[in-house]
Amino acid sequence: MNLAEFLAMGGYAAFVWPSLALVLFVLVWNAVAARRLHAAAIRQALRRADARGSQP
Repeated sequence: MNLAEFLAMGGYAAFVWPSLALVLFVLVWNAVAARRLHAAAIRQALRRADARGSQP
């Protein structure tokens, strides 16, 4: 099996490679979204802690 045959995926390359690209995109998007939501949750927790700390 050479590289061209591998990339052709037995004639199913038109289905395999876009599917792989979609999966990779979703995984990256999931990681980025999780990091952003985590950072937002930390900011919100710090704001709430600061608000409670300034009250008598």
